[in-house]
Amino acid sequence: MKWGLNNQSEPASFALHPLPVYPPTNASLGGRLGIGRIGGGLAPRAGMRAMRQAAGKAPPEGTKKNKVSSEVVWREARELVWQHRKRLTIGFVLMLVNRAAGLVLPGSSKVLIDDILPTGNVERLGLLAAVAAGATIIQAGTSFALSQLLGVAAQRAITEMRRTVQSHLMRLPISTFDATQTGQLVSRVMNDAEGIRNLVGNGLVQLAGGLLTAIVGFGVLLWLNWRLTAVTLVLLGLFGVGMAVAFSRLRPIFRERGKLNAEVTGRLVESISGIRVVKAYTAERRERLAFSRGAHTLLRNVAKTMTGVSATAAGSTLVVGAIGTLLIIVGGRDIVAGRMTLGDFVMYIFFTGLVAAPLVQIASIGTQITEAFAGLDRIRELRDALPEDVDDDSREAVGDVRGEITFEQVTFGYDPETPVLHDISFTAPAGATVALVGSSGSGKSTLISLVMAFNRPDTGRILVDGRDLASLKLRDYRSKLGIVLQDNFLFDGTVLENIRFARPDATDDEVRDAARVAHCDEFVLGFTDGYQTIVGERGVRLSGGQRQRVAIARAILADPAILLLDEATSSLDSESEGLIQDGLARLRAGRTTFVIAHRLSTITAADKIMVLEDGRIVEQGTHHQLVEREGGRYRALYERQYAQAIDRYVNPGEELAGAARPRP
Repeated sequence: MKWGLNNQSEPASFALHPLPVYPPTNASLGGRLGIGRIGGGLAPRAGMRAMRQAAGKAPPEGTKKNKVSSEVVWREARELVWQHRKRLTIGFVLMLVNRAAGLVLPGSSKVLIDDILPTGNVERLGLLAAVAAGATIIQAGTSFALSQLLGVAAQRAITEMRRTVQSHLMRLPISTFDATQTGQLVSRVMNDAEGIRNLVGNGLVQLAGGLLTAIVGFGVLLWLNWRLTAVTLVLLGLFGVGMAVAFSRLRPIFRERGKLNAEVTGRLVESISGIRVVKAYTAERRERLAFSRGAHTLLRNVAKTMTGVSATAAGSTLVVGAIGTLLIIVGGRDIVAGRMTLGDFVMYIFFTGLVAAPLVQIASIGTQITEAFAGLDRIRELRDALPEDVDDDSREAVGDVRGEITFEQVTFGYDPETPVLHDISFTAPAGATVALVGSSGSGKSTLISLVMAFNRPDTGRILVDGRDLASLKLRDYRSKLGIVLQDNFLFDGTVLENIRFARPDATDDEVRDAARVAHCDEFVLGFTDGYQTIVGERGVRLSGGQRQRVAIARAILADPAILLLDEATSSLDSESEGLIQDGLARLRAGRTTFVIAHRLSTITAADKIMVLEDGRIVEQGTHHQLVEREGGRYRALYERQYAQAIDRYVNPGEELAGAARPRP
């Protein structure tokens, strides 16, 4: 669920409700594809989220997912424990020594009261004190060792879990990122993994130690007074049943907490990322209230879990109190009747404390482990999603690519019931420039997403140099691609690092050569730090045109076989556009290039222009062929743009000879 503001209410009354997620539109490729391929690398998603329901697609947000079974989570927990069995075994041994040492002091009370004090044997008193002191030192030392040993093990396990989940996340299809808030995915990697510290850290060992201490303590209590202990055992049995019920009810609440926490994080990330839009529309108050709604929903969940945890703690306190009451009544009578000595009674009280304390500890640790299982639930959901390259081992290596792209009767839709592309067939010869034009929503960006293998055709096939794209290794194929988007993503690093992202092994000279072709030198050399200038998150310290030129330099450095351009000069002024067109012309040479164009003047030299409307190719040909076609869609688009350009420079009422009809 995402949070939105109920616009039907008064400004002071904001309601938390799910925002609808609409099917994607064919807007710019950056917003359309979600993640852009930039010079052989993956750039994080830019633009509004769109639902993807293609092959390997994530389920729509808000739909009910298959619940991860308890058996699966238990198996994963066992595997996690087995991976860290050496440290846990050592920790368990240390815990045994620690618990054994902890029994010495309460056990010595009987010897002190029944044997030493009545006889006045001072020598035995010193020996008893020395044994108790030694046991205390051993207990303290093993406690320190346990914390160090298992604390490191827990952090190592958390780090490994985060690394594994992040690695799997990066291999998921684009649809997953389009259907899920960034903050939710961050929460899965960072927060949900945190809970496993209770499985491979102190939690599990302390739980085992508490149970062991309770069992040993019960044995001693049975030896001291079996009748009193039998009644105590009944009370503890009832307590155990109550704890089992409590944990079973707490687990889904903890799981919901993780989900809500991810949603709150996601909303916060969006607000911060879009801070310029928020401030421009004075929406700070709306964002604050929307976030507050989510935060209070999370608060209610936390309050519910705290109630459950408090109830378990209160239950353990009641049990301890009931046992204490029994001690007073039954124990007092047994002493009076001579069935227990005073030493037995004091020892019984000590061991009752040793039994009760682990039970209280078990209640706390059990809650933490329940929370860990909830985190494993959510992580398992993510890890169950199939990576897009899951079949790469059985696919062919790509090798050298000439760049011929063929669509054979391709039909595709994000919703299988509503195709976006219908029976698309064409061939882009190797080294040719193919331009895609058409109105918004006509399917241009969807077609490009198929070329990039972000989505797979529902019917038909795509051929690369005569080989079915579905049969080629995905990573190999994408390493042959380069892309320049209308809204390009830059990382929070230096200009040099952002250009080098396409080829991490490129030398500084190669990076600067690519930058010169893209005319980055004109502004980079004006910076105090030159190519070491930090561009800021998403490149906010650069202008739109500067970001565009850095992205073009990145694509040039990648040296791709297949190039995809989405209004690559849209953010440039006329002078810069002329310079960039020269760089792009050199970049396109010998490469198959797909261009999404809205300004038709930029594609007049294309080898082939395809006009898309309603997901179908309605016209194709060269610029001169299409502009001469009477009644053609391309000609209508061209004449309209030409007329708009003329209108910009003619004052109302003026006439311009020859403006009525454009010349091709």
